[in-house]
Formats: sequence, structure tokens, C-alpha cells
Amino acid sequence: MQPIHINTTLIDDNAPPLLIAGPCVIEDEAETIKTAERIASLPVVGKYVFVFKSSYLKDNRSSVQSYRGPGLDEGLRILEKIKNGVGCPVLSDVHSAEEAVSAAEVLDIVQIPAFLSRQTSLLETAGRTAKAVNIKKGQFLSPEAIGLAADKVRAAGGQNIIVTERGTSFGYNDLVVDFRGIPRMRRLGLPVVYDVTHSLQRPGSLGDRTGGEPGLAGPMSRAAAAVPCDGLFIETHFEPKRAKSDAASMIPFSELESLLEEALRVFDATRHLKVDGRQSSKS
Repeated sequence: MQPIHINTTLIDDNAPPLLIAGPCVIEDEAETIKTAERIASLPVVGKYVFVFKSSYLKDNRSSVQSYRGPGLDEGLRILEKIKNGVGCPVLSDVHSAEEAVSAAEVLDIVQIPAFLSRQTSLLETAGRTAKAVNIKKGQFLSPEAIGLAADKVRAAGGQNIIVTERGTSFGYNDLVVDFRGIPRMRRLGLPVVYDVTHSLQRPGSLGDRTGGEPGLAGPMSRAAAAVPCDGLFIETHFEPKRAKSDAASMIPFSELESLLEEALRVFDATRHLKVDGRQSSKS
């Protein structure tokens, strides 16, 4: 894959796998900071490149009554506090070109939501302003089509591009993951992250909320590591049942360490293998 940088950290075929992790949305400043600190303190996380993720705004909630987050200014203030205090890169979603400009002043990775992964002006602005850009592959896109989104970022000057697989719509209220898509996207020269928790969602299956199957997070993350992908995206919460967003799909923090250890064992066994038509530089 084409090497990229997250700040000064080089991500290439020889780098540890990425770990993008945190609660779905910022609910409370103290708990969000505590979550970042607790994730960073896990010994296994030192064997990944850790990026803290939590959204300051969730703009695609199922119901108008659903909690959406603290908003741009307050959310960025909290994320900047984590960035400086915990010492890890931070990531959040952006939803418009104007928002991307402000967010890029704080975020180390600007994330393009799956539903907006074809929005040209958003992708171009992220390419011009962001240090790195993570494009979530839309549930309606083929693996190859995400390359066109990456081209929009590159055309605007962005070179540090990640793409994230988060499942494909399967009829109503369900998603499936086609693991053939990971090597197909890597052929585009892009690092590919597997979104463990969002790919286990059951969109709209609870009426005004999205359901999920978090019990499958372990086997699905190991499957992606076996392909292999270049990292994992995992939303986690101390008490998922009381979470204000994605309560049905986030994994409990108490299960995160063992999941990451199991996935790492698979990564260690597979990352030297051919995954995209080329031999890894580790072999």
C-alpha cells in the first residue's frame, strides 16, 4: 500500500495495525476523557497505532429525538483536551465543507461519514485542509468505487488517505461484510481499516433506533485480521446499554482488551502474506 502519515507516524506495510477506538459520540467530557485514558493504558494498545475516535455531532440518527452530541465547538474543545492530555491523535466525523475547515484545526484525521462518501465538495475540502482523511465506504458502494472518492481527496492535495469497510446494505435492516472487498480496496494503494462495530449494526431494526449484534465483534475482527486489513475501528463504552448512540452495537470496554489481543495474534500471523496481488515488504 502507499505509505501515509498520521502526524509524524508512518503507516506502511511494516507498521503496527491501526486502532481507531472510542465511544460513538461525546456524551460527557469527564467520561470521554476517561475512556481515552483507559484505552491508551491497555498494554495491548501499545502494539497498535492508537487513534481516539468520538463524534462531536451525529447527523444521521434514526429519530429526530435521538441525542446528536455536544456540537462542533464544544466537541472539538474536548477532543483537543484528549489530544494534548492523552497524547494520541484524534478523529471525528465532518458533515459539510465549512465544518471540515474548522474541524481540521484540531483533528488529526477528518472522517467522511459513509452516507457522505460521494460528496465532492466535502471530500475536496478535507483534502485541502486535513492532515489525514478517513473515508467510510458507503453501504451502497463497491470496493472499487471508493477509489473515486479517494481521487477527489487527492485532486485537492490530500495524500494521507485511509478507507474503512463498514458493511454493505443487505435488504432492509441488515448489513453484510464481503471480505473480498479488503484486498480489492488495497489494490487501490490505500490502507484499509475494518469497522468492527458498525458492520454489526441492524439499521432501523428497533423502529426508531438501530440494532446490532456486538457478540460477533470477536470473530469478525479476527476474520478481518486474517485477510488481513490494516487496522480495526471499534466503538466501545463502559456501559453500552446506557449509551446515547449505537447502544446496541458498541462493545463493553471490559471486553476490548481480549478482543484486541486475539486480533493481534491473527495480525502477527498474516500481515506478511499476499493480500492485494503484491507480497508484503515483511516477507
